[in-house]
Amino acid sequence: MTMINAYDPAGAGAVPERERQMIARRQRLLGPAYRLFYEIPVHVVRGEGARLYDPDGNAYLDVYNNVACVGHSHPHVVEAIARQAAVLNTHTRYLNDLVLDYAERLLALFPPALAHVMFTCTGSEANDLALRIARAHTGGTGFIVTRFAYHGVTGTLAGMSPSLGKGAPLGEAVRTVPAPDSNRMEGDVGARFAQDIEAAIADMKRAGIRPAGLIVDTIFSSDGIFPDPAGFLAPAVEAIRRAGGVFIADEVQPGFGRTGSHMWGFARHGITPDMVSLGKPMGNGHPIAGLVVRPEVVETFGRTVRYFNTFGGNPVSCAAGMAVLDVIEKEGLLDNARRVGAHLRAGLDNLAQRHEVIGDVRGAGLFIGVELVRDRASRAPAGDIAARLVNGLRERRVLISAAGPAGNILKIRPPLVFSEADADLFLAATDEVLGGLAP
Repeated sequence: MTMINAYDPAGAGAVPERERQMIARRQRLLGPAYRLFYEIPVHVVRGEGARLYDPDGNAYLDVYNNVACVGHSHPHVVEAIARQAAVLNTHTRYLNDLVLDYAERLLALFPPALAHVMFTCTGSEANDLALRIARAHTGGTGFIVTRFAYHGVTGTLAGMSPSLGKGAPLGEAVRTVPAPDSNRMEGDVGARFAQDIEAAIADMKRAGIRPAGLIVDTIFSSDGIFPDPAGFLAPAVEAIRRAGGVFIADEVQPGFGRTGSHMWGFARHGITPDMVSLGKPMGNGHPIAGLVVRPEVVETFGRTVRYFNTFGGNPVSCAAGMAVLDVIEKEGLLDNARRVGAHLRAGLDNLAQRHEVIGDVRGAGLFIGVELVRDRASRAPAGDIAARLVNGLRERRVLISAAGPAGNILKIRPPLVFSEADADLFLAATDEVLGGLAP
């Protein structure tokens, strides 16, 4: 399994002494399981908008971090968190108007059929809750995910996140299907993806497993970013529902206007999920997440399970969530994602005309994948070139990473305040690095 954009301690000699000492301290205190990005890890001390800053005041253009969706340290969000923290922060077993006001405002952004929201602290908790509800509603235990998916870090979700590698084996009731890659799937992508879902369902049934659900990140970000053609997800959703299962849309990465045309990735496909999971972008990095669900789907779970999440949806978190919605609306960030995303796509298409290593550019809004290949005829993945490009950009203080099983797809998902000038800076740096890479 490819270790995508991971720091290798064998190269520590190239790391400045100050950061070498920090890395040693980190390993001593945090243990062996954590990973750092880049050949020379980045030391950051503050953020603002689409910039991160190191201790020496150097600015890094952030082309990667979707969690700070309305920009690092946005003053309106910071002020809302501080104001509410000075008044009240407590658990959700007391009545509080702010929690209800936020729930009402958030649900108004979804189709009417999705009428309940359950708050958690992380996207992993939201997805884990979705699995529990799906099992209670369907009576099944089997779930389908794509072959390089990532859905979370709980014990159950690690077993449904093949991108975590062999150290996180798949659960016995989990089946994987190929990602809907329109470059490699022959014929109708939606029909083929639905056929793969049906084959996974049949395999479950042969093993005596009752299907409970299909869960996908609606832009397939870990698999390599596959957004098109819009609408292709509908046949797969019909297939899982025919089998008695539910469809869970993981919107942790594509949600909150990132795709430019809609607030949620699933809306591009003209479907209404049974459940929608949200993650920390809803609080601009503050630990709030949630699950939006059809009332009939959660009815059995709500009637039979004593569920609570102590600080999921606490007043401070809800203040952060409300402030994020304010910023998205007042600063026109949905339109910004559409407009700047189109500008960035056009620039990347132009780079592809000059650099043969760019095999494909695909995306929606400010979520774009750039596939790097050895040659366009074979489309053989060039993960090593992607790694050199990512680290070459880091040397120029532009932060990006990669995705896909071969680590050869640039994963572009900057804060939604990313501007056309930011895009031009990124494009110029990418052009410069690619021009200096030997084939």
